Amino acid sequence: MSKSPEPKPTPKPTSSPGSAGGAGPEPKTLVHAASQDPDDFAVQISDQVESFIVAVTEVARGTEPDSAVPFLLLEVSQLLLAGGRLGAHEDIVPDERYEPDLGPEGDVDELRERLAVLLDPIDVYSEVFDPYEPRKAPVACRISDDLADVVTDLRHGLAHYRAGRTTEALWWWQFSYFSNWGSTASAALRALQSLVAHVRLNQPLEDLDGLDTDQDLTDETLEEAAGRVMAEEIAGPLGLRPVQ
Repeated sequence: MSKSPEPKPTPKPTSSPGSAGGAGPEPKTLVHAASQDPDDFAVQISDQVESFIVAVTEVARGTEPDSAVPFLLLEVSQLLLAGGRLGAHEDIVPDERYEPDLGPEGDVDELRERLAVLLDPIDVYSEVFDPYEPRKAPVACRISDDLADVVTDLRHGLAHYRAGRTTEALWWWQFSYFSNWGSTASAALRALQSLVAHVRLNQPLEDLDGLDTDQDLTDETLEEAAGRVMAEEIAGPLGLRPVQ
């Protein structure tokens, strides 16, 4: 669907403190020209974004299913370092009031579906959207949905960057970090870290298989749906050995 230009929110200047590229299943091609200063903030952020997109796409192919969760844990962690730098940076003001039209957004449905198959049955997890909202009931989310949504946001900014609109790209990545992909990636990271921790600590894992993301979940619903899946049962798919 083509994106019609929309007025941009006018950011208020704040304070400013000022990454290494993420490691993934295979080497990554960086998008900046060799003549650009590798210490430049925009170059570092774009490299991190490109690294994440390439790595997640490669993991979704399913060629190394045993290492999928550890790789995703690493990539999301490193992406959030770039997000933290964007969040700590002063508000980035784009050069133009209206965002240039980038044309149709890239389709991530295939990526989403491949990840869902790869991560089944550990794809669904419970999440509370806002930890500062009291007594907010948890909802069911999917790691595959989260990662595909993050890739969509990052690709949008990357299109600006590749078109030479560096400030526009940084503005978009910063704005969407606050509005969407930052919280989405953070939620996915908690789920991935929990999976690895359950295996490494040889602890039982509550089974969320069978939950649907359109359910309104309460503590009672989660308790009723939870099964007794031991960590060693998912140690193989995660590429880890349970602690003896």
